Amino acid sequence: MRSRMYFVVLVLLLFSTAVAAQTRTARTTLDIYVVDVEGGNAVLFVTPSGESALIDSGNAGAGAVRDAERIVAAAKDAGLTKIDHLITTHYHGDHIGGLAELATRIPIMEFVDHGPNTQPNATTDAFLQGGYRELYTKTKHTVAKPGDKIPVAGLDWRVATSATQVLQTPLQGKATPNRYCANFTPQAGVNLTEDDQSLGSVITFGKFRTMHLGDLTLNRQFDLMCPNNRIGTVDLLLAARHGNVNAEFLVNAVNPKVIVTNNGTRKGAQPDAMKIFFSAPRVEDVWQIHFSQLGGQEYTVPGMFIANLFDQPLENMPVTPFTPPPQGTQAPPAPEHNGRAYYLKISAQQDGGFTVTNTRNGFSKTY
Repeated sequence: MRSRMYFVVLVLLLFSTAVAAQTRTARTTLDIYVVDVEGGNAVLFVTPSGESALIDSGNAGAGAVRDAERIVAAAKDAGLTKIDHLITTHYHGDHIGGLAELATRIPIMEFVDHGPNTQPNATTDAFLQGGYRELYTKTKHTVAKPGDKIPVAGLDWRVATSATQVLQTPLQGKATPNRYCANFTPQAGVNLTEDDQSLGSVITFGKFRTMHLGDLTLNRQFDLMCPNNRIGTVDLLLAARHGNVNAEFLVNAVNPKVIVTNNGTRKGAQPDAMKIFFSAPRVEDVWQIHFSQLGGQEYTVPGMFIANLFDQPLENMPVTPFTPPPQGTQAPPAPEHNGRAYYLKISAQQDGGFTVTNTRNGFSKTY
């Protein structure tokens, strides 16, 4: 009787092991989760082998716990038990603010950043010199430079920008003249901020390519893309600056099929940005992580392409965009969204095809 029980237990163990192995090998796509962190940034990449890379960790302050839990929820949906690489694009609170909370919820094996903070802030500096340093001294810390490769299995992950410096070696054959540069004059005499330091990435999976530039400013975008395009083209543009204006010399030159904005209710996706996205030569669709009042109905996308609404909807949604009051004048509070959050999931194939899914309504489209 006892030997029979042992046999049953052994069979069950072998079966569960086989199922677990099958689950690990079942993924054939590069899966990208654009997490709603309320106008912050958190984008999770999961390779077919299960290796993961997270770009940024959401907001500081009251939103830190909320955002960390949303990131962990996406990681669990992806079957992860750890984050292999955490890339912090820069040290603004909407990009690094959730890191301390996140690290208490899921192990992080490597921390990648652009180096020292260049925009002093008492709260940020205290964390960088205390909690952040303590975290990365226990694992691995990499300061990335343009041209570096971040070792993510199955991907060619190239650093395009970091610490105000930009990639100099073309990624796809020869650099090509960028005719859109003639329409832009870099702004002189502007103080550098952490946005200028953004660690930007170009990620290739077989024939599929995407890019993420953090909050890279227009001046630094110009340095990267002009006078010659050294990036080549991408299939998916994870729009920089939360869907604020990305220059035509960037968007049109990299020529994406699809653009995704990590905007908030009143952050990004305003008319001047959306006009550039909508008029890009090859763009089929723009997907938004949030409905933006700054764009109103006139400059937004169909609802099926928007992952999150907000918890205090207006009785009548105006067609015209919301116009914020002049700088220095208190704007009315943005509609809240602290309830259930939905992410956009991109599943890319080696042949270059990819599918975007809105987890709020189940709508998906393949490109």
